[in-house]
Amino acid sequence: MKQKLTEGKVGLQLIRLTLPMVWGVFAVIAFNLADTYFVAHLGTNELAAMSFTFPIVMILGSISMGLGTGASSVIARAIGEGDRDKVQRLTTSSLTLSLLVVGIFVLIGLATIEPLFKAMGAGLEVLPLIRDYMTIWYLGTICLVVPMVGNSAIRASGNTVVPSLIMTIAAAVNITLDPLLIFGWGHIPPLGLQGAALATVISRATTLVASLIFLHFRERMILWNLPKLKTVWGCWKTILHVGLPAAGTNMITPISIGFITSLMASYGSEAVAGFGIASRVESFALITVMALSASIAPFVGQNWGAKKYGRVNQALHKSFLFCLVWGILMTLILSLTGSELAYLFNSNPEVVAITTNYLIIVPISYAASGIIMISSSTFNALGKPLPSVVMTLTRMLFLYVPMAYLGSWLFKVNGVFAAASFSTLAVGIGAFIWNRRACSAKAAIKSEQLSLSQQNLGNSTAEKVLLGKGTNL
Repeated sequence: MKQKLTEGKVGLQLIRLTLPMVWGVFAVIAFNLADTYFVAHLGTNELAAMSFTFPIVMILGSISMGLGTGASSVIARAIGEGDRDKVQRLTTSSLTLSLLVVGIFVLIGLATIEPLFKAMGAGLEVLPLIRDYMTIWYLGTICLVVPMVGNSAIRASGNTVVPSLIMTIAAAVNITLDPLLIFGWGHIPPLGLQGAALATVISRATTLVASLIFLHFRERMILWNLPKLKTVWGCWKTILHVGLPAAGTNMITPISIGFITSLMASYGSEAVAGFGIASRVESFALITVMALSASIAPFVGQNWGAKKYGRVNQALHKSFLFCLVWGILMTLILSLTGSELAYLFNSNPEVVAITTNYLIIVPISYAASGIIMISSSTFNALGKPLPSVVMTLTRMLFLYVPMAYLGSWLFKVNGVFAAASFSTLAVGIGAFIWNRRACSAKAAIKSEQLSLSQQNLGNSTAEKVLLGKGTNL
């Protein structure tokens, strides 16, 4: 456990952190794309059923990422401070907290499958399919939450290679098992959507085992003799100070997407399927930006903990510039290839048309989306979750959802997509201004305090020397 990110060129450090994460995020997206691709071959209803599950899957993912964000924030700063015992306590406590969360989520989830998806607009033709999928998925959530928190702890140490390898293994297992379990092979019967859920659980189980093995045997960050309850509770409060707002912030997006999915359902299963395909493609297009936002957190945390504020500001400047360039590039590519990408998943003309329109309208805001991600990661890394909450609330609930309903009334489906683009652009501009002002001002204050402290120490030392000389005289 070393302070790996507080020395060396900032740009090279970010590249070193981000490149493995690009592959790791690619593996996660490939994981999800494989599910969508194979399920799409079962039919439009099956694809629509899986699309209905996205918001719920995203909610648990958001909770997991929130806990991981809280763990990464406090662990990275503890590493920057050089406190190994504190790192072990925080890592162990974050994993036990994730187990508690899993238990609560599974009980609530299994009890609410039918009423929840009915409320989201799922029809009788897709509801049994949703039930088949989500029953298996809920029972396997321990294999999703615990390794996500564990990988966040590994990244906090400055190691982004191992989490990426773990995610790659999971993706490879899922891509291999999907066709076997969905369509059947040899003595394996075709399980349809249940097969997709089972493949997901089995592949996630590999990440659970791998992350725990690495944390214990390589990084020595886990304590198997649990600390006293008072110590654990103190660690939980520290983690949740950032993790709870981060989880809440992350949950705003899938909850909002749930409203949007319900709105899309009013246009039929084809609209929901097209929206689901476009969302998957969008995730693929934002891989590099998501990897950078995941990498910036341990960099900021360690350097802030080591009081190297100039390096933090350099990293943010380079990251925002990259988001702008990448956003422009993706907008051009997707506007030219949207229909071809849609046909890879489904040949239904209406599904293809909806997917294509989404990939023309929404990517205009990808640069702003990247800036929002970087800003949120930065504030969370500093232990300041409130700005992330404000940005997400403003973007999703105060702008996107109301404007989507208005846009749907005025321009039908394309109005919903335009609302997504406008809300992201507006909040992205605000996020950039807020982040730069906050970090620059805080760095200046901290530097001034450090300078005054050193000056006072120097004056105190000089006074002692003079007093000593006076005594000798």
